Amino acid sequence: MPTASVLAGLTILVLGESHMSLADHLTEPLTANLTQQGAIVHSIGACGASAGDWLLTKKVDCGAEQRSAGKIQIKGRDATTTPIGELIAKDKPDLVVMVIGDTMASYDKSAFPKAWAWQSVTSLTKAIAATGTKCAWVGPAWGKAGGMYQKNDARTQLMSQFLAANVAPCTYIDSLTMSKPGQWVTTDGQHFTVAGYKSWGNAIGEALAKLPPEALSSKGAKK
Repeated sequence: MPTASVLAGLTILVLGESHMSLADHLTEPLTANLTQQGAIVHSIGACGASAGDWLLTKKVDCGAEQRSAGKIQIKGRDATTTPIGELIAKDKPDLVVMVIGDTMASYDKSAFPKAWAWQSVTSLTKAIAATGTKCAWVGPAWGKAGGMYQKNDARTQLMSQFLAANVAPCTYIDSLTMSKPGQWVTTDGQHFTVAGYKSWGNAIGEALAKLPPEALSSKGAKK
C-alpha cells in the first residue's frame, strides 16, 4: 500500500447490507483498511436493507456500526436504517460508499425485479448527488450456488451489470473482478468466512485507493 494514499484525510461513510451487520463480517476489515490508509471512517450495516431503505428510518433484524479505530457495535434487532440526508448532514463525508447488491438481487425469484431495483438505486444516488457528495457503489461478490439465499452466478452477474449501468453519478466498483467464482469460501452460499471478508475488505480498499481524486471528494484530494 502506498505511504500516501489518496484516501488520507478523507471522511468516508460506508453503508451496507447483511455483509456489514454482524461481527467477523465485512465491516471490521473494510473499516480497518480504510483507516490504515488515513481515512476517517463511519461504517453502518443494516441487514436486508435495499438502497431505497436508506431514504427513511426502517427497522431491520440486524445491524452494526463502527467508527475508524473504535470497536464494532452490534445492534441486533434494535437496528434501523437512517435517512441518507441526515447521515450526510451529520458526518459531512467526502465520500459515501454503498455495499449493497445481494439484498436486492432476489436470488430466490425467477425474475429480477428490475423496475423496483432501478427506482430504489436511482432514488438513493439522486439523494446523495443532491448534497454534492461523491459516492462509490460496491457490487456483489461471487458466492456459492444454493444455500438458504439461493445465490447463483447468473443472477450475481446480472445484478453487477445492472448496478454498473445505473449507479451514476456514483463510481461503480465491481467485486466480481476481485476473486474467481468459489475462491472465497462461504458459510451459507452468500456470506463469507473471516478470511473471505478480509480479502474482500482489502480489495475494496485497494479499489477505492485507485480512484482519481475528483471521484473521491468534491474538494479534490485533501492533503
